[in-house]
Amino acid sequence: MGRAEARSMGWKAEIEEIHRRRRLAEACGGPEAVARHHAGGKLTVRERIARVLDAASFREVGKLAGRGTYDANGALVKFEPAPYVMGIGRINGRPVAIGGEDYTIRAGTGFGSDRRKGGQGGFVEDLAYEYRIPLINLVDGTGGTVNTAKRKGYTVVPGYGQDGFERSVDLMEIVPVVSAVMGTVAGGPSARALLCHWSIMVRGQSQLFAAGPPVVERAFGMPITKEELGGAKIAADTAGTIDNVAESEEDCFEQIRRFLSYMPQNVWELPPEAPCNDAVDRCEDALADIVPRSSRQAYNMKKLVEMVADRDSIFEVQPAFGRAVITCLARMNGKVVGIIANNPMFGGIMDYKAARKQAHFVELCDMFNIPLVFFADIPGFLIGPESEANAMLREGVRARYVGLQVSVPVFTVIVRKCYGMAGGGVIDRRGLNFKIAWPSAEWGSLPLEGGVKAAYKREIENAPDPAQREREIEEELRRLASPFRTAEAFAVEDLIDPRETRPYLIHFIDALQARLKAQLGPRRKGGVRP
Repeated sequence: MGRAEARSMGWKAEIEEIHRRRRLAEACGGPEAVARHHAGGKLTVRERIARVLDAASFREVGKLAGRGTYDANGALVKFEPAPYVMGIGRINGRPVAIGGEDYTIRAGTGFGSDRRKGGQGGFVEDLAYEYRIPLINLVDGTGGTVNTAKRKGYTVVPGYGQDGFERSVDLMEIVPVVSAVMGTVAGGPSARALLCHWSIMVRGQSQLFAAGPPVVERAFGMPITKEELGGAKIAADTAGTIDNVAESEEDCFEQIRRFLSYMPQNVWELPPEAPCNDAVDRCEDALADIVPRSSRQAYNMKKLVEMVADRDSIFEVQPAFGRAVITCLARMNGKVVGIIANNPMFGGIMDYKAARKQAHFVELCDMFNIPLVFFADIPGFLIGPESEANAMLREGVRARYVGLQVSVPVFTVIVRKCYGMAGGGVIDRRGLNFKIAWPSAEWGSLPLEGGVKAAYKREIENAPDPAQREREIEEELRRLASPFRTAEAFAVEDLIDPRETRPYLIHFIDALQARLKAQLGPRRKGGVRP
C-alpha cells in the first residue's frame, strides 16, 4: 500500500471498530440474557438510566471496557462488556453522575480490572466528587464471589484493590447521593446501597441483605426466601434500612427525580427554589378545628402539614418506618424546608425507631442547608421494659444531640403536646429558640395525667377523698398551664391563630435566605454521638 493510499484511508477502520464495539456493549449480556431479565419484569441498566435522566442527556463513559477474545491475527472475535454502566447526564436540566450494575452480565459482579468504573469506588464516584454533582447508584449486583480465588490464584483480604469505600464516604460530606436497589443485592453492593443520603427499593422486585438465603440456610439450617429475608417489608417497613419503597421501576425513577428536586447540587449551593402558584397568605379555615378538644383523640397530622406547605409540594421520607413521626421535604413559597411532625395517629410518642428516623432526617437537612420546621404533638418517650430493651434513651438522646448540632434555622410550631426530654428535642436551644404555639398547645415536664399523682402522691393519699383531691390539683395546674400565661411571659414567642401558620412561617423563611447563603459549605461535627 502506498503512502498516498494510506493517507486517503485515514482512520476509518479504527473508527468503525469503535462503533462496532459500542454496539457489542449495548447488547449487554446478549439477547437471551436480556430476554430473561425482561421476563422478570426488570429493565436493563441502560434502559433504567434513560428513564431516570432527561431525554437524550446521557453521555456514557467507559463503554468499551470489558473482556475481548482475539484470534491468531489479533482480530476481536468475542467481547463481554464490563458489567457496570456509568456516565453523566441531566435531571431537570441539572448535571448528575449515574451508574449501575448490568445484571445480565454475570449477575453484575466485577470484571477484575485494576480501575473500577463504579459500584464501589471507581470513576463514577470520582466524577461526582471532582465535579461536585449528585450521584445516583442503580444497585443490582451480588458483590464478590469465591471464583475470585480461582481467577487470581490466591484469596484476597477484604478491602483490597485500588477502589474501596473511601470515596463513598467522602461524597457523603459534599453532594447528594441516591441509591436505588433494583434487584437482589448482597455483599459489597448492599453496603454501597446504604452509603447514601436517600435510598429506595422496588416492592416485590428488590431485596437487600448482608448474605443471601443459601448462606443463611447453611449457617442456621433455616430455609428462607429472598423476600422474607430482605424484601421491602423487612428492609424498609421493619428495619428502616431502606428509606422509601416504589411500586414499580417507573415509580422508582420518578421518586429519584423528585427527591433530587429538593436537593442542591452540593453543599456550596442552596436548594433550588421553585415557582410558587400557591398564595402566600392562604389561611385554611379547617386548621381552626383540626385539633380535637380531647387530648386523647387523634387527628390527621399529614393533612395539617399539607394545609400549611405549598400545595402538592410534600415528599415524605421513610413513610412506613418509625411512624410516630412524619419526616418530609416540602416547599414554603417555593423554598425548600424539612418538616418533622409528630403523628398522633400512632400515638405521637417517640419510640426508638422514630428517634432514629428524626436524627437521620435532621442531619440530611442540615447537610444541605434546608431549614427545619417542627410540628410538635409529642407526649414524651415511649416507656416500658420493651422500650428500654430497644435502647430508647440512647436513641432519644442521640436525636437530641444531633438536633443541638444543626446550623440551619429551626422553627417550632407547638400544635398540642410538648412534654419532657422528647419535647425538648423539637426546640432550637442553640439557635433563635423560636417557638410559636396554637391555642390547643400544652407543655411541661410531664402531662398532668399521671404527673399529678406522682408529684402530689402524699397529699392525694392523705386527703379524705383522694380522687376528688387529684381532680382539684389537676384543675388548678391546668389553669396555670394555659398557653396564654406562657405567652404573657414571652416564654413562647407567639401564640397564633392556627389558620395564620402558613403566612407566619413564610415571612421568616423568606427572610432567612441570606443566613443560608452565608453558611454554605461542608458541615464539620465534633464529638461522639451518645
